[in-house]
Amino acid sequence: MILTVTLNTALDLTYRVPALVPHSSHRVSEVGERPGGKGLNVARVLGALGHEAVVTGFAGGPNGETLRDRLAGLPLRDALVPVAGNTRRTLAVVDAATGDTTQFNEPGPTVTPEEWAAFLTTYESLLREAEVVALCGSLPPGIHVGAYAELVRRARAAGVPTLLDTSGEPLRRGIAARPDLVKPNADELAQLTGSREPLRATHAARRRGARTVVSSLGPDGILAATPEGIWQATPPGKVLGNPTGAGDSAVAGLLSGLVDALPWPDRLVRAVALATATVLSPTAGDFDRASYEDLLPRITVTEHAPAA
Repeated sequence: MILTVTLNTALDLTYRVPALVPHSSHRVSEVGERPGGKGLNVARVLGALGHEAVVTGFAGGPNGETLRDRLAGLPLRDALVPVAGNTRRTLAVVDAATGDTTQFNEPGPTVTPEEWAAFLTTYESLLREAEVVALCGSLPPGIHVGAYAELVRRARAAGVPTLLDTSGEPLRRGIAARPDLVKPNADELAQLTGSREPLRATHAARRRGARTVVSSLGPDGILAATPEGIWQATPPGKVLGNPTGAGDSAVAGLLSGLVDALPWPDRLVRAVALATATVLSPTAGDFDRASYEDLLPRITVTEHAPAA
């Protein structure tokens, strides 16, 4: 079983407009609503790939009820912990003329100490059956900034590998707890290390505590610095589409590759193919299976020399 943790789940709303024009009114041509938050997105892709996925985190209020109703139709298990506050919403406005997306993210409900304690009890129980755990996304109000570091340490004590996908101070604190893998994008990696040169920044992040660092490089694919070697995987060419959820699909590829015991180059191929197929999908956050299968043999993997 693959466990994903989303402490700040969301009810994702998507508006599609013919063209997004500041300071004007818009007629929305299409409205979408789905359960969201990074870990939920990861689990949805894992379920589509045939893996057993369990989601935990928090959900509450009318938005949380709607989110859980929508989860009931997906190939995953819901182990979310109830909170008194109302689950946040996110709003993505898609400009049909350019393909660009403008995102608005609410902060989330305030989590009480009692609710955090209830979550930790659930988390400890789920770790007993997990092959790997992914800790994903932002922290809601009320959760201490070292929460992911605490969850990494608890997973390590249980002998469960951890993947950490967050940003800012939660990433800085979390990486010091020595997760098995962190997956920042280029901006998050630069913020963490002070370097915008991907290879240098990736090595710097490993020195901060992560066993493996996999950095998303946008259209240039992903760069992985692991104990076994350093590789970059790139798609066959530039693709046009909506990048929403592409990073989460890449995380799903890395997790599924781990539980399938694939060598690192093959894990990266799967991750890049899934991310690219997500950009190509007509539905934001989903991956296009035909594109995914077509891309798998066309992803290029280059090995880099180890650091001197």
